[in-house]
Amino acid sequence: MALAHVEHITIGPVEFPAYGDYTSDCPARIGVDLFGNSWLPVVVYTLRNGPMRPGELRAVIGGISQKMLTQTLRKMERMTLVERRRYAESPPRVEYELTKAGLDLLIPLYALGDWVDRHGSAVTAALADGDDED
Repeated sequence: MALAHVEHITIGPVEFPAYGDYTSDCPARIGVDLFGNSWLPVVVYTLRNGPMRPGELRAVIGGISQKMLTQTLRKMERMTLVERRRYAESPPRVEYELTKAGLDLLIPLYALGDWVDRHGSAVTAALADGDDED
């Protein structure tokens, strides 16, 4: 997925109110968990220009099964990242669109894309060199 170049932005750490005794309790894990689902960032990026029907999403994304797309969209809807619109037509038409929270998720996604652009080939090469050790 080619991402638009993002100017380097200096962002400091976010201070959270006390959340517990352990780092694992940190609310920032929500953000990390979002990227743990390999399809969620892909769907967010694909919806960046506006609403799309599930069939369009699947065609543009490629490689995602209907079941996985449906599961991902449902999860994103529960997380308030997308809004599902159903039109009373025959046959019924459904579209998905990013909410404000979903659009805001593009910021770290573009930053990650910028990081990959700068460091991805070195990481890929290092991993390829280490494949002999497995």
